[in-house]
Amino acid sequence: MTWSEPITADRKGMDPLQEQGVMWDAIRSVNWAGSSLGPIEGWPFTLRAVLRTVLASKQPMCLWWGPDLLQFHNEAYLPMLGARVDGAIGKPFSVLWADVSEDVMPYLKQALAGQGTWAEDLPLTVTRNGYPEETYWSFSYSPLFNDHGQIAGALNIVTETTRLMRERQELEELNRNLSDSLARQEEGERQRRVLQRELSHRMKNTLAMVQAVVTQSLRHSTSIEEATQVASARIQALGRAQDMLTATDWTIADLRAAVDAAIEPHVDRSGRFIVSGDTLDLSAQQAMGVALALHELATNAVKYGALSVDEGCVKVGWHVSPEGEFHFEWREENGPEVKPLGRKGFGTRLTERVVPGYFNGRAETDFQPDGIVYRLQGRLEP
Repeated sequence: MTWSEPITADRKGMDPLQEQGVMWDAIRSVNWAGSSLGPIEGWPFTLRAVLRTVLASKQPMCLWWGPDLLQFHNEAYLPMLGARVDGAIGKPFSVLWADVSEDVMPYLKQALAGQGTWAEDLPLTVTRNGYPEETYWSFSYSPLFNDHGQIAGALNIVTETTRLMRERQELEELNRNLSDSLARQEEGERQRRVLQRELSHRMKNTLAMVQAVVTQSLRHSTSIEEATQVASARIQALGRAQDMLTATDWTIADLRAAVDAAIEPHVDRSGRFIVSGDTLDLSAQQAMGVALALHELATNAVKYGALSVDEGCVKVGWHVSPEGEFHFEWREENGPEVKPLGRKGFGTRLTERVVPGYFNGRAETDFQPDGIVYRLQGRLEP
């Protein structure tokens, strides 16, 4: 490949020795005699012509020429060089751009093979100011030809997009944060609506249960005093169940917590109640039902059963079978023999009909010689 051509008379207007400008001065200050290009006077016409175009442009441009791909650039390109601007002209590409050569070499090789290339917002880690910088670039590489039509270098027209990319990333992050915030607000609004519906449903259920308690207590009592006492006790048990639910979750409750809340008023000594069972979550309605059932069982046990004598005790236990069926048992021991009443009151209907309905199951009361056994079977699903 020939890298020199005499300057003929009709081309003297493109003689670098005669051009004016900061970058022309910088080019002339380099000792080209020791480079692969040789003295300026022998440079090919095409190189001088390209230089004249590049140096006159306000668009950041650089070019690499010759077997060593020596660097030339215009004044608009200077900010991209950073602290390595001194001595950049005439320095080989492999030396000046060693930090990014691996990333951009595929583009450069393609241009040197005769094909133009284009990259948009290419991320490059550049060490131009003594420390690594995460930068972004949009650029094209185009082949440059010498006076004999052979590829002698490549032209790089470039725009640094680091600031734009960072602004874009900041906007994207802001957009993500706004989207997350809106999503949280929507979720909060959804939960608020759910809680409002749950509160309304809970209040209706509670009022219906209170109404049933009062109505049935009045209907099956022999006097106003008895009705008042029974209804008040049942409503208090209902209140304890409500306290237990609001202290944990509006929609679910732990079965152990429901049992403890119901039996707590009747624990007068150690060993009076023996409670066993795994931690299980109940729906709010199921928890209320268990609390009321236990209140009825405990009230009867205090009057007639195991809790009416010092040596009596109650075993409360539950488990879930491998098939997923829920089993609950109240077993009185060491108490007096209790026989079923001739008529079934509200308490019996509550424990054997109403509460099992909350579990889609069934319940029975078995009268044993030393106390009753209450069994409840069903499902934990609401």
